Amino acid sequence: MKVDLAGVPETALWTLYHRALEARRPDALLDDPMAIELVDRIDYPFGERFGAGFPAQTQLLALRVRAFDVAIRSFLRDRPQGTVVALGEGLETQFWRVDNGHVTWLTVDLPGSIEIRRRLLPMGARQVTHAGSAVDTSWMEKVGSADGMLVTAQGLLMYLAETDVTRLIAALAQRFPGGQMVLDTVPAWMAKAVSRASATATGYRPPPMPWTIDSSAWTSLGEIHPNIVDVTEVTSPPGRGIVGWMSPRMNRFPVLRHHRPGVVRLTFGDLSRSQR
Repeated sequence: MKVDLAGVPETALWTLYHRALEARRPDALLDDPMAIELVDRIDYPFGERFGAGFPAQTQLLALRVRAFDVAIRSFLRDRPQGTVVALGEGLETQFWRVDNGHVTWLTVDLPGSIEIRRRLLPMGARQVTHAGSAVDTSWMEKVGSADGMLVTAQGLLMYLAETDVTRLIAALAQRFPGGQMVLDTVPAWMAKAVSRASATATGYRPPPMPWTIDSSAWTSLGEIHPNIVDVTEVTSPPGRGIVGWMSPRMNRFPVLRHHRPGVVRLTFGDLSRSQR
């Protein structure tokens, strides 16, 4: 099946390819048969376009995915009837990895990406889509949060302007007291390194990443809105070799402690109730 994406939407194919590469390994860290199936079905020059990336790239992307899976499973243990909103989901197959049989899943993505997702992936009764930008908050009208809600932004926010990131997080904290948001961050040095390494290896250069943040500044995310009552890191299980061992332990190393990528969970409180 022919797929034609460019710019930020094309990163959905980039991450899909690396998930499939990891899932094909005999010692895979990620069980994702659907990613393998999609890569086999899609008419796209994955290998020529993306190559193998820099050393350990596939593993690091898989560990990031697993951190998101960990956060969603934790949420669904507490709120099994809850809603997960996946912003900029692309061709992520997370629903099928974490589905508990009860969750309602809303995918928010650009119209072209939604159209491709609908063609390629089976959509069940508990899966809803919204074709539009994640920063256009009209999608929030589709969310019922009575049973709890979790918003994910995986591989998305770094491609947005800082003002859009701040406005989106503030809108979520205001609109969904008691909810959560899980997002990934990259420091400035890593945004530059990924671009250089990918271009050197294959000629593919990921889109610019306007929004970067050091791990030492994660707590500043809590200052975006008064309803953000907690900012915590979500770690994945360890992986293979030295890179896999270091991944969940980077906070122990002086050089990386304050300048590392990571996955962060924001918890939204309801200050209006606490002040009554």
